[in-house]
Amino acid sequence: MVDLKKIQTFDQLIPQQQPKVKPEVGAGTGPSFKDTLEKLGGPIATPQASQVVPPGLTKPLEGVKFSNHAIERMSTRGINYSPEDISKLNDAVSRAAAKGSKDSLVLMNDSALIVSVKNKTVVTVMDKTALKENVFTNIDSTVVI
Repeated sequence: MVDLKKIQTFDQLIPQQQPKVKPEVGAGTGPSFKDTLEKLGGPIATPQASQVVPPGLTKPLEGVKFSNHAIERMSTRGINYSPEDISKLNDAVSRAAAKGSKDSLVLMNDSALIVSVKNKTVVTVMDKTALKENVFTNIDSTVVI
């Protein structure tokens, strides 16, 4: 720290250059990260996002996906959707996308779904008891089915 009361010339304000630190002997002489990774069998594959099947359905959905969080909420709150409901949800998300929505609140069958329209993913699901006195933020549209 510089004591400003002791500064008499402009040169005293210019920081002194620190001596360059020499690397330790032997540093950087081992195998590169790339070599080590290739020796272990190449790049580690990241798992592909799989489409989860919500309770009550037997095959993965065409179109809208459900996040793990949404499936957990459906399970704990006892919310189930029929294939017809999922079809209506797909239609609602398509209509929201056509209007330029990014995140939408979909009201359907006494429940509310927060949907990422651009990802076609249901983020969370609430039943009518969880809807009371709730504030929804960061949504730009609402679709009522």
